[in-house]
Amino acid sequence: MGEFEPVFFLILQQITIMTTTIKIKQGLDIKLKGKAERSVEIAPSGLFALQPTDFIGVLPRLLVQEGDAVEVGTPLFQDKHDERFLFTSPVKGIVKEIRRGEKRLLQAVVVESSNETTEILPIETLHATSLQREAIIQKMLETGLWPMIRQRPYSVIANPDTMPKAFFVSGFDTHPLTPDLDFIVEHFPDSFQKGLEILSILSGKKVHLCVHAEKTVSEVLLKAKNVTIHTFSGPHPSGNIGTQINKICPINKGELVWYCSVQDVVNIGHYFRTGELDFSRIYAVAGSGLKNPHYIKTKIGAQISALTSDNLKDNHCRLISGNVLTGKKVSENDFVGFYHNMVSVIPEGDNRQEMFGWIWPGFKKFSVSRTFPSAFVPNVLRPDYELDTNTHGEERPYVVSGEFEKVFPFDIYPLQLIKACIVEDIDLMENLGLYEVDEEDFALCEFIDTSKTDIQQIIRKGLDLVRKENE
Repeated sequence: MGEFEPVFFLILQQITIMTTTIKIKQGLDIKLKGKAERSVEIAPSGLFALQPTDFIGVLPRLLVQEGDAVEVGTPLFQDKHDERFLFTSPVKGIVKEIRRGEKRLLQAVVVESSNETTEILPIETLHATSLQREAIIQKMLETGLWPMIRQRPYSVIANPDTMPKAFFVSGFDTHPLTPDLDFIVEHFPDSFQKGLEILSILSGKKVHLCVHAEKTVSEVLLKAKNVTIHTFSGPHPSGNIGTQINKICPINKGELVWYCSVQDVVNIGHYFRTGELDFSRIYAVAGSGLKNPHYIKTKIGAQISALTSDNLKDNHCRLISGNVLTGKKVSENDFVGFYHNMVSVIPEGDNRQEMFGWIWPGFKKFSVSRTFPSAFVPNVLRPDYELDTNTHGEERPYVVSGEFEKVFPFDIYPLQLIKACIVEDIDLMENLGLYEVDEEDFALCEFIDTSKTDIQQIIRKGLDLVRKENE
């Protein structure tokens, strides 16, 4: 082909990339003010907690008392249903408080950390060239690393007695204000790669690592070894693990898919690479309610006040453990959830409504239904919005509008599935694809819902009902 040969192969390469990229068309990107700056601070020692309510289906049995001294990896509580599931202390220190709720329900085990260095735990048998699956599972169960691995359906802790259909790790997150995983993984390249190798042994096959076609630039992700890399493009929820599983390896009844987050992979890999049990996390503290949105390195379960101290613009903000779509409302005395990788701070939405607010043009208001002119601005040109928690209305009857389908990329009828969960029709829920979804997959539906219903809670109740029926 002569002088045209380089051009030909360049075009061929671009066509190959385009054909292998999974394009998500249904969805919605919500641009909010307060993205975390790329700077990492080290949080001081303080209070840390494990909260049994973070783990779906776990009935806790307390293993420590107030005043007990604990090391990193000391079991704090275990699951009564499966006593192999141990939930261990992320820091070395003293059990400061046992928090209980109604009917003495265990809510949190709070540990006050010391300033001593992290305990190094010996793992001589794991330095062999070929690690056995059973040995890996046993060590992860003993050290409290196993709860980092979850399974679909139901998003519960994975059952170590089963073999999954596939194992997924999402290398990007498209929720509003979420951490840049490219930035985080660059701090732990060796541990991330080792973690992927461990997960491939657990699943018996290569891990499915999903990256974004434009946003993922880190070579730690793009050049990861012994994985199957899938490229996605499109708006949120293209970064959701549920969306990625649905497009690559759909779940049928009786099938299991395991998954975990990027920082979970790092924690697992760090342990099997060095022998050091380290529950470190780099949290994004972001949102328009902060003076200085940034990243903080600390341990799993850090207290909210340690992450937001002297950084709130005022006292009239909503603190959220997690992202603004799926996170949990907390106070400064509460703790970051086990599976959350950020703290969001946005204005509280209990202010008085502006007079004739629905009449004004609303050039600076976020709009999905094209109520305001701002909805006609192309997404790439839209500014970052400062949204609060106001729902702009109360709960009202469902109206079939077809709006959910515009932000729901699954080949599932979302409104019909929601109604099936409401009436608790298990057969209908199964037929409509409940095994494919999790409550976070309906977060956008809840965000745009004109009926103002708590859709995520409805889906979770449906999942719990089916799980208990199948036990």
